[in-house]
Amino acid sequence: MELLWFYIAVVLSISDMIHSHIMWKVLNDFYILLAGLIYNIINSPMQTWIIHELIEAFFHFCVLSVVFMSLKVGIAAAFIHFTIDVSHTILLKDLPPIPHRALHFTIESIFFMIIYGV
Repeated sequence: MELLWFYIAVVLSISDMIHSHIMWKVLNDFYILLAGLIYNIINSPMQTWIIHELIEAFFHFCVLSVVFMSLKVGIAAAFIHFTIDVSHTILLKDLPPIPHRALHFTIESIFFMIIYGV
C-alpha cells in the first residue's frame, strides 16, 4: 500500500498516452467530427473544449476504476487529471509533449502521495 500513490500516477500516465493514441491516431476523423457536432450544438469553443476534457476525464475514470477496482481511485484520478489539464491549458500555453507529461506526472504523484502516502 505504501507505493499505491506511485502506481496510480504511473497508470494514469499510461492511460493518458493510450487516450492520446486512440483519439489522435485511431479515431482521429471520428473525434474531429464529434468535436464539430458538439460545437454546432453549443456554439462555444470554450464549452466544446471543456466537454472534450470531461470526456477525457471519463476515459481515465473508466481505466483507473477497472485497473484498481476502485471507484474512489477512478474519481480521484479523473478529477486531478481534469484539473491539471484545464489549469495548464489556461496558464501555460503551448506546452511541449515531454514537459506536459512531466507536469502531469509530478502534480498527480504529489496529489496521490498526499491521499495514499500518509
